[in-house]
This record gives sequence, C-alpha cells and structure tokens, in this order.
Amino acid sequence: MTDRQMAQKQQAGEFAATLITDGMIVGLGTGSTVRFFIEALADRINSEGLDITGVTTSNKTSSLAKSWGIKLASVDEVSKIDLTIDGADEVDHQLNGIKGGGAALLFEKIVALNSAKNIWIIDESKYHDVIGQFPLPVEVVPYGSHQLLQRFLAADMQPTFRRTMTGERVTTDAGNYIIDLHLDRIAYPKSLAYFLEQTVGVVEHGLFLDTVDEVIIGGNQPTLISNTKPSC
Repeated sequence: MTDRQMAQKQQAGEFAATLITDGMIVGLGTGSTVRFFIEALADRINSEGLDITGVTTSNKTSSLAKSWGIKLASVDEVSKIDLTIDGADEVDHQLNGIKGGGAALLFEKIVALNSAKNIWIIDESKYHDVIGQFPLPVEVVPYGSHQLLQRFLAADMQPTFRRTMTGERVTTDAGNYIIDLHLDRIAYPKSLAYFLEQTVGVVEHGLFLDTVDEVIIGGNQPTLISNTKPSC
C-alpha cells in the first residue's frame, strides 16, 4: 500500500466522521479505511459528548470500537440503523461493489440492508470502470465446500480457498469458509449474483449491488459520488 493510498484512506475516514450527528445509530464496517473512521468518530464522541450507538459488522470491528469506548448494540437490538459507514474492495462507476476482503461480507450485507443509508469510504485505487480485478469472495458452508470449489472450477471461475498465513482455511465470524473467485472482469454482476444465490452451499457473496447511496473517495478535498440510479 502506498503512502498516497494510506493518506486517502485516512482522509475518507475522517471526512465520513463529520457526517455523524448526535443520537445516531451507526453501522460500523470492517477494514483499514473504517479504522480511520472509527478513530475519528471516537474523538468526536469524546470531545463533543455525542450520544452514538454503533452496530458492528465483525468481531474485529467490535474489539476496535470497544477499545475506543464506543457504545455498541447488535443488529437485533436496534429498531433501525441511521447510517452505515463501510469500506469497499472495488467500486465501479455504477456504484456496484465488491466487498469481503476482510471476510466480513455476510455481516456487512446484513447491516447494510438494515440501514437507512449506506456510505462507502475508499481510496482512488478502488474505483474502476468495471469490477472484478479484486477476487470476489463467496462465503460457503464447510460441508460440501470442496464440491463447490470443483463446481466453480468447472465454470472457469478460478476459485481458491482463502487461507491464513499458516495455510489454514480462513473461517468467518459465522464459522464458514471463503472461496475467492479470480474473475478479472465482471461484465454482468447481476447475472453472476443470481447464479451464486441459486447455488446450494453458498451463504453469501461479495457483490453489493444497488446497496450504497454515496461513495467517498479520499483526497485533500474528498470526492463524494452519489448513486443516481432510480430506485425500484
């Protein structure tokens, strides 16, 4: 990661923290850019006395938020989530996204779908004409996961189990495995999403379509891109 990317992550995260207002229930995403947001949000809570409740998308985010003294609740303990701030691994010009590089895609999607508004914070390297350069995460149940890998292999999706540094299969907070699909280019994301959703053993996939309302790209003056697609 370059110094420029790191600076843009911090700029995007800190700008997003300025959008939070007193009394909000805020979805807290997962990842390196969200870390900057959480730290900046904690500073505002402490300095301004904001009453904020966070709903987290991973155990890692929960630990980070608790370490900064942010009050937390589970998604099932709140009646609504006002705004979720999360990162993204890749975003196209139609604001389709790939998420799940932190293996939190299932919980991220649950929180996103229960949020009145979703904002993603990214550096400019994540913004592309077409998504697919970042491997697409697919969360699968362990039972039969090798058979799923073979099915994706037969479909020429270049699948690999995500593994830890010691070679073990990565396990999500829900106890599932991640299969990464190395596709290079996803020309028809909705068709691919439908295929994955119809595949038995797939718990969730990392295509986030028609989900985000705004994307913030870090910079000295962060760029805000709004989703102008008609709702249906």
